[in-house]
Amino acid sequence: MDELQSFICPRARYYGQVKPQNLVFNANLQEFAHRVSYIANLETAGKLPTEMAYAQIQDLWEQLRRSKEQLEIDQKAVQLEE
Repeated sequence: MDELQSFICPRARYYGQVKPQNLVFNANLQEFAHRVSYIANLETAGKLPTEMAYAQIQDLWEQLRRSKEQLEIDQKAVQLEE
């Protein structure tokens, strides 16, 4: 089952600064990309109405944005620049 999962949803290696919050956000970002791809493919194939696809992608975007805020990604980057 793990082989099938890694085939269907491969995970790319993270090359950025290794911190726990960066790794978590990267995983969330990859999950977002996979889900958006599935939604776009379903909409293109006519299996999902355009409005529903848009709403689902918008919800996923909000989840990703909240994840970024909770991990304090922006705030840490601003502190490093000062």
